[in-house]
Amino acid sequence: MGKANYKDKKNYGAIAIIGLLFFIFGFVSWLNSLLIPYFKFVCNLATWQSMMVAFSFYFSYFVMAIPSSALLKKTGFKNGMTLGLLVMAAGTIIFIPAALGRNYITFLLGLFVQATGLTILQTAVNPYITILGPIESAAKRISIMGICNKAAGALAPLILIRAITKNPDEIDQLKKLLPSLKHTEQLGILNELSSRLIMPYVIMTIVLVGLGLMIRYSKLPEVKEQEEAFTGEEAVQKRHVFQYPFLVLGAIAIFFEVSVEVLAVDSIINYSEYMGYSFKEAKFFATYILLIMIISYIAGAIAIPKYIKQKKALQWSSLLGLILSLTAIFIAGKTSVWFIALLGLSNALLWPSIWPLAIEGLGKFTKRGSALMIMGVVGGAITPLVYGYLSDYYNPRQAYWILVPCYIFLLFFSVKGYKLGRSISKQVSREMTIVS
Repeated sequence: MGKANYKDKKNYGAIAIIGLLFFIFGFVSWLNSLLIPYFKFVCNLATWQSMMVAFSFYFSYFVMAIPSSALLKKTGFKNGMTLGLLVMAAGTIIFIPAALGRNYITFLLGLFVQATGLTILQTAVNPYITILGPIESAAKRISIMGICNKAAGALAPLILIRAITKNPDEIDQLKKLLPSLKHTEQLGILNELSSRLIMPYVIMTIVLVGLGLMIRYSKLPEVKEQEEAFTGEEAVQKRHVFQYPFLVLGAIAIFFEVSVEVLAVDSIINYSEYMGYSFKEAKFFATYILLIMIISYIAGAIAIPKYIKQKKALQWSSLLGLILSLTAIFIAGKTSVWFIALLGLSNALLWPSIWPLAIEGLGKFTKRGSALMIMGVVGGAITPLVYGYLSDYYNPRQAYWILVPCYIFLLFFSVKGYKLGRSISKQVSREMTIVS
């Protein structure tokens, strides 16, 4: 079997396929920004209960990351991607009985299964796109994938709300109408709103199965890592991923990165309504964040590594996020919502900058290191839930204090954390072989 150089033209086809996968799981993931306020209304939930959407979704990453890594060792990246898409399809099917019964617990189960498929998919595609070319430009490639992901995320809530509402003012009208109706009439309206989710998720199921089959029979190249050329004690001592402090800190950084990214997008619609916007206006704010993130991703794809190094992008992004968070907390009125939206600028380059800094130099531990990093995605489960509790106990604006320690740790990782455990004097090299 022949070997293909990183810059071989056929790699562009592989990158295009991976870009499509990022678009798909971006579409599925960022639907949560609309499902949270929609379930809050349809299922009559408190803020913290509605945030169980994010918890159920992202907790799956923590539970399934290690099994996904073990699975990929047997299936390889390509077959793992196919399996991930099919498991996602199983999760979207679960939404059908959930919608028929307006059963919130079943909705959460469906989200957990969807995220299980995404865990398998992301455990495969994140290291795949990282090692599909030089490590120095990994953040650039991941930024391009981020554009695909966030473009889908910007479209997803707008497409879904259009599919499940009869007119732009319907939700606001029903919120005013329901209190004046009898209990049986209220239940009838809420049940009907729930059932509107069936058709969109039937379509999603068909698309996911079709993509899974397409990947299975595509000519996507399989990437295999060769072990690193460790010298001296390094070859003897490195027996598991926890012996790499920079990787462990990278996983913690991913925890906080996903925390701030998911919290900003998934909370902003509710926060906008709290600050005085109607649902008709508020529903666009998740899209605004994601569009702002796309702008930042494009800037990153252009600038990294030609004009700015990955670690510098991480430093400036962390600092900007900290400043914007404090401004949103202290500023009064609807303007505060826009500072939360502007977090898209700071959050976009966090993931693509952290990932290569954390997995560079892992060699044979790349897949297991990737699984540990994916486990950090559980931040998207825990932090929004804590935010929900704080919102109910204090108020949604003061609850954003939870963002501050997250950005402080990210700043630490960008300045010092990524260096810990690395030995500059040791000659470490890694070669990636693309088997055609």
